[in-house]
This record gives sequence, C-alpha cells and structure tokens, in this order.
Amino acid sequence: MTDPIRIGHIALSFHEASAWEVARILESHGHDVTFTSAPHEAAFAMLGRGEIDILASAWLPSSHEAYLAPMLHDVDKITVLYEPYCIWGVTDHVPESAVASVTDLLREPALSKMEPLIQGINPGAGISRFSAEMIRQYGLGAAGYVFRTGSEAECFDRYEAAVAEGRWVVVPLWHPQFLHHRYRIRALKEPKGLLGTRDDATLVARKDARLRIGAAALKDLSQLYIGNPRLSELEDELHRRA
Repeated sequence: MTDPIRIGHIALSFHEASAWEVARILESHGHDVTFTSAPHEAAFAMLGRGEIDILASAWLPSSHEAYLAPMLHDVDKITVLYEPYCIWGVTDHVPESAVASVTDLLREPALSKMEPLIQGINPGAGISRFSAEMIRQYGLGAAGYVFRTGSEAECFDRYEAAVAEGRWVVVPLWHPQFLHHRYRIRALKEPKGLLGTRDDATLVARKDARLRIGAAALKDLSQLYIGNPRLSELEDELHRRA
C-alpha cells in the first residue's frame, strides 16, 4: 500500500474547498489523501520542506510569488484552478453615487457614514499587504481609517452584520469568496493599482511526488478547472455545513 498523497492548503476556507476538489480526483485514482493547513508563509514552507506533496494553491504572480520563488526548482505547476483577484468592497446599500472609488472615502458622505475600521484577515495574505499600503498611499489614515488584521470570522462576520444592520463598511476581499455567493458586493475603483493583478491560482506539486501521484492522476489534475463562481459556491457549502 502506497503512502497517502499529502495535500496542503492555506488555512482559509476557499483554499480548503479547492483542496477537496483536488482530493476528489486523486481518490478517483485509488489514492488515499491527507490534508494539512497552515497560514500563508507556513504552508509554503511545508511545501519547501517536503512535508506536503501538493499545494492547492499558489496565487501567481501578485500574491504568493515571493513565497514560492525559493522552491521553484523543486515543484511543478500542474494547472490553474481559478483566477483570483483582490478588491475593496462595500455593501450593496452604499450608493454608488456617494462612494464609487477609494478616493471617495476621503470626502462626504463617506467621512460621516463609513465606519473607519477596515477589518482584514491574517497579515500574511496578499490582500492584507495590499490594504496596509492602500491606507498609506491614499492618505486614509489621516482621515481616521484604520486597517486591522484578524481572523476570517472577524472579517466576514463583521461584513454580514453590517449588511443586516445597514451599516457602511469597507471589506478587503477577493474573488472567489463565499460572501460573493450570498451578497452583491460592489468593488470600489482603485486608481493607484495597489490591489495587485488578476492572479492564476496554480496547483503545484513537488517533483519528488510525481511518481507516487502517477501519470494518469497528474493528467486529470492538469485538466481540473473550478472557476471563481463555482469555488465561491463550494466554499459557501462548506460554511453552511460547519
């Protein structure tokens, strides 16, 4: 009996949802699988140390290229699972005529009505790095806005509460993400281009695991494409089952 294929993913629920799709293909080829999750930098470090065989996935080039670069000679890029990109979004009840762009946060009515806290997720996430830079380069701190890192629950629960209560908040988010399956979240225009590009969410596998994974399974993995809307739906299903 061969050892299980070790699937790693960043410890966020949409990464977990994509990892389950990878596992489904591996299991169809008779493999047992195990799952390991960790924060962004730690997940890539595990891949580099050979503690996982597959990572689902690396967002390239904007968000995770710096994490993957030290181990490029040890891994193969298998397929692009979806095309993520980052946004600053607002609840649908915030009128676009009042707040259409990040720059509108610096004038009325946003200065009076928008909550100053911009609640993010963990500090290793690309959206967190981008958001901290947004605060600096747009001069939002001088206007009272604060970006704060935290847990998924702190970020997502705050947004859902704001929707229910009709409050004005900015949420630093990305596509795909389960909140997009539940709500209409309007992305603010971001003229400075600080939120990165549209990435390729790339499934990567260690070269020393290719033989155990097998050519047939690798071929099927190379044809796996989930897409942003479907992954948002799959992640929402995970949350509703939790």
